[in-house]
Amino acid sequence: MADLAATAEALIRGDRDTVVNLVKQALDEGVDAEKILDEGLVAGMDVVGQKFKNNEFYVPEVLIAARAMNASMELLEPALAKSGVKPAGVVVLGTVKGDLHDIGKNLVGMMLKGGGFRVVDAGIDVPPERFVQLAQDNGAQLIGLSALLTTTMTQMPNVVEAVKEAGLDVKVMIGGAPITQEYADEIGADGYAPDAASAVEMARGLIG
Repeated sequence: MADLAATAEALIRGDRDTVVNLVKQALDEGVDAEKILDEGLVAGMDVVGQKFKNNEFYVPEVLIAARAMNASMELLEPALAKSGVKPAGVVVLGTVKGDLHDIGKNLVGMMLKGGGFRVVDAGIDVPPERFVQLAQDNGAQLIGLSALLTTTMTQMPNVVEAVKEAGLDVKVMIGGAPITQEYADEIGADGYAPDAASAVEMARGLIG
């Protein structure tokens, strides 16, 4: 019998081959793709996120777990699509205009994927109108903005403004080294996440 708890455990360890084999086995045994996603991958990534938050895991461990998850998702996605499973939500994620940093953004993207979201990666140096366009094209409920520099965080209110002007019913979540809750409140962003694990909780709250 497919052991989804073992799948989650292997994912937490970052044991990519075991995770992929267990997911494959579960699919072969006819286990529901959504069940594999929720009880195997999402459950595992939630623990990884928690450990990261508690400083028990650092970026390398999270990346290793996320790679194991991405490899498994390649197997799962066709089955999920076939069974009509909707993602937890669609998030457009990018680093704001003028900023070329992407490690934090990529980490958040991996954690969101691990949380069952569909992530549209806008990349780096993204102007406000590009965020708006991608949100419209993909039916996103959420836009995630990252900035690592105090000089580029001033781009964030421009994105919030562009979303309002476009009349989009999309929430905006922000994060990055210089960002604070106060700044989020000041510019009218809907949420602020201090780290990648909190970003998943915040996204679930904003979309839910």
